[in-house]
Amino acid sequence: MMVSRAEREKVRLIFAIYAYKVDFAKLKSEVQLIERNDFTMMKTENDRLESELEKLKQKLREEVTRTKANVRLDLNLEKGRVRDEASEQEIKIKETDTRIESEISGLRTQMEAIKFQIMQYMMGTMTGAGALFLAYLRMFK
Repeated sequence: MMVSRAEREKVRLIFAIYAYKVDFAKLKSEVQLIERNDFTMMKTENDRLESELEKLKQKLREEVTRTKANVRLDLNLEKGRVRDEASEQEIKIKETDTRIESEISGLRTQMEAIKFQIMQYMMGTMTGAGALFLAYLRMFK
């Protein structure tokens, strides 16, 4: 049985389309895997930072508790000296609070930047995939 040239071209075209579909599916799965990995890494980092923040808060609570206990004991012995020490401790606590708030703000800014980068990456990937898809459609119309 003889196959005409047009039929051979049609078969060749069908195989090429199938190959493109397979390649596109592979690309899509790779992009999804990368997105999942990025999200997992970001979530892990976020969990780690939250854990560190909780530890810092606990340390601060312990330090405040320790400081208050020391101030109460010293109050019975030397009221004047304790007033000076208490004001110094309050300044240190405020500085610590300020540093913690600053770190939290910095972490939030970094998280927003990472979110923005992920969105840029995703939009770039989707735009590229869309362009490839439109080029594919245009090529085979």
